[in-house]
Amino acid sequence: MVSIIIAVLVFGIIIMVHELGHFIVAKKCGVRVNEFAIGMGPKLLSKQYGETKYSLRLLPIGGYCSMEGEDTSSEDERAFCKKGVVKRIIIVIAGALMNLILGFIFILIMTSMSDTYAGTTISWFEDNASSQESGLKIGDRVVNINGMHIFTDTDFAYQLQSDKDGVFDITVIRNGNRKNLKNVKFSINEAENAEGKKTSSLHIDFKVEPIERGFKSIISQSWRRSVSYARLIWVSLGDLITGQYKINDLSGPVGIVSAISDVVSNETTESGINWHELFQNLFSMAALISINVGIFNLLPLPALDGGRLVFLIIEGIRKKPISPEKEGIVHFVGLALLMLLMLYVTFNDIIKLIN
Repeated sequence: MVSIIIAVLVFGIIIMVHELGHFIVAKKCGVRVNEFAIGMGPKLLSKQYGETKYSLRLLPIGGYCSMEGEDTSSEDERAFCKKGVVKRIIIVIAGALMNLILGFIFILIMTSMSDTYAGTTISWFEDNASSQESGLKIGDRVVNINGMHIFTDTDFAYQLQSDKDGVFDITVIRNGNRKNLKNVKFSINEAENAEGKKTSSLHIDFKVEPIERGFKSIISQSWRRSVSYARLIWVSLGDLITGQYKINDLSGPVGIVSAISDVVSNETTESGINWHELFQNLFSMAALISINVGIFNLLPLPALDGGRLVFLIIEGIRKKPISPEKEGIVHFVGLALLMLLMLYVTFNDIIKLIN
């Protein structure tokens, strides 16, 4: 129960920061905010302060910052639709930017809790290592695998484990020079799972040098991990579009809360809670979700911040505003489709929990 409460709080903070980004920038730009809500559905708590109503709603699956003249025309001089294109663009992207910043802060905290970090420079090979025999050497700093730039050890592992044949084109920095290695081979481990199906996994036959903690390395590693997480999300979206992942692999709020809850539960044993590991894993998961929320909201889809951004860019090019009613209809349809997708994903998340 405690793990679920922590999970809901973490997810709630991520959503609140997103909406807070819209809220703060809207106020700074002189836009009237009618309601600032955390959660969706029926109101649990509601309080009017000045011109804005602050609400806490039942379902912890989102939130919103309702601005005057956002989806309809308004004669109020402080309406969203009355502001210049640049101000409206800044307001629209503020939520996603806040999530990206929050994700970086989470990673910064997580990174500062470690004494050392796994680097990307090879320091050791096991006996008869296939990768060493086919080109890699101790001291090589891996910077690219199959065309993908390597920022962190996470990129390293992801790119190696996502391959099928165990053969890679790898670019390394060797003795200060860039060197391209073709057809670097790794052995493949074959096994059977509990259901009797054959599975295969790539065998990584080397270790990498650790990076010592220091102010410079903390900032550098935090930035690199943030970029790595963001790119991983884009790569996953691409895999979803190309069919490598199915729609059933998506997770909604229920699945996200369940994943965070699992992180908390996994660090709790009979001998107590491993607080260090718990907070590291929790901040890592929270960072990934926060960056995911930021990037997802910038996708050019109706009802999302990215969809509104597209309309504003078109308006800026045309030098003529698009009818708020027409734009509102597009976003309404997009929101309806998005809610249907969320219901489907949530249903799948519940089925996974039951199973």
